[in-house]
Amino acid sequence: MTESRPLATPSQARPPAVIKRTYRATAEELWALWTTKDGFEAWWGPQDFRVDVHEIDARLGGMLRYDMVAATPEMIRAMAEMGQPSAHPVRARFAEFQPHARLRLASVIDFLPGVAPYESLIGVEFEALGDYTRMTVTLAPMHDEETTQMQLEGFTSQLSKLDARFAPESTPDDPSIP
Repeated sequence: MTESRPLATPSQARPPAVIKRTYRATAEELWALWTTKDGFEAWWGPQDFRVDVHEIDARLGGMLRYDMVAATPEMIRAMAEMGQPSAHPVRARFAEFQPHARLRLASVIDFLPGVAPYESLIGVEFEALGDYTRMTVTLAPMHDEETTQMQLEGFTSQLSKLDARFAPESTPDDPSIP
């Protein structure tokens, strides 16, 4: 099921980034990491960050509210040096919701100085492959190339938490897995 209201996107000229991972896990296990408080808090956020989930209403149109928090003294210091707070609130909604198959999160980007608020989309597809599940993440481009690259680096960093969780059985998208 897909929500029909249009979403603001800052740039449709640049292609989205696509990241694939194959894990020795069921689609249900991976789905829970995206749609439950404990699951989301277990891995969301780049290395040296954590999230504190305040609301997760995992359904079409449901809200997701959390704080992205610098979790190490080094990152807290780095954020201060950049003139950024060590935590900031994030609001998102489930713009697409097909249990154990597909979801899309539309996050409000309203914390960048000098940038008008907009929605950023993250799509996820889960494909069962026997004892494995391939997870394909699609990141819509942000408002500029630099921020788009930072988003990709941050998301790749946070995926390393899932890579470690499911290692050694799992690999980045491995064509030898059926």
